[in-house]
Amino acid sequence: MTVSAVPSEASSASAAPRGGGVRRSMLRRVAPYLQAGPLALTLLVFLLIPILTIVAVSFWDYDSIRIYPDFVLTNYEELLTSPVTWKTYLNTVKFAALTWVITLLIGFTVAYFLAFHVQSTTWQMVLFLVCTIPFWTSNIIRMISWIPFLGRNGLLNSGLISAGLIDQPLEFLLFSDFAVVLAFVHLYALFMVVPIFNSMMRIDRALVEAARDGGASAAQVVWNVILPLAKPGIAIGSIFVVTLVMGDFITVRLMSGGQSASIGLMIANEISLLQYPAAAANAVVLLAVVLIMVVAMLRIVDIRKEL
Repeated sequence: MTVSAVPSEASSASAAPRGGGVRRSMLRRVAPYLQAGPLALTLLVFLLIPILTIVAVSFWDYDSIRIYPDFVLTNYEELLTSPVTWKTYLNTVKFAALTWVITLLIGFTVAYFLAFHVQSTTWQMVLFLVCTIPFWTSNIIRMISWIPFLGRNGLLNSGLISAGLIDQPLEFLLFSDFAVVLAFVHLYALFMVVPIFNSMMRIDRALVEAARDGGASAAQVVWNVILPLAKPGIAIGSIFVVTLVMGDFITVRLMSGGQSASIGLMIANEISLLQYPAAAANAVVLLAVVLIMVVAMLRIVDIRKEL
């Protein structure tokens, strides 16, 4: 009996480490899910459920005073068969394209100057903060500030008339598509500057020096070295600018004086008229269009290099 007890004690002692190892192995497998759980729950509550709610409401019916839970395709049929809708989408895409081109030129130029021509890190941060100071105020305040400058009797027209460059005030400066695009560029240029500047700061300066030593001109260095390496930042900035412009409505309303339309403004008008199913259908189509544009950008540039 005494001899047989020894293997029994040894087997129980060896079983304990195995049990602890199994628990540690299970904990390692479960740990990533526990870490991602809070973020997944947040996305579920604040992103997925609201989107599913909008999609469900887009199939409901409504009249002048109330909405009816139902499953009808009327909202999408009226939306997609209306020539006004197509014109409004084209107008919105036009605003997004013009704003994207201008903010890209400004963002790339500013980021290039800060990253490659300002040698001191302190001055880089100071100048970068100077660029961000206007964005500390409200978007509406920054938009309204253009009205006394661009108006018929505003500072710009008065200055041009005083200088003898024009005889009559320029009418297109305010309450026009020009004013809308100008306000968009003013509001969203920083969203292009920041990611491009971040990408350029990661570029190895030895590559630039090697290109210069090889006889490349400044333009060739920018086109063949800096631009390809800054593509992830350009892609991120483009996504920010395009998505913000596509969903904006207050800028179009204020700066066009009601003479231009956008999808966001159309949705806002439908909500003000209590046409929630029609607004939900419009929002679903807008979301689909924006997602298609974002996917197209991601197919061109691998954004994961920036993350």
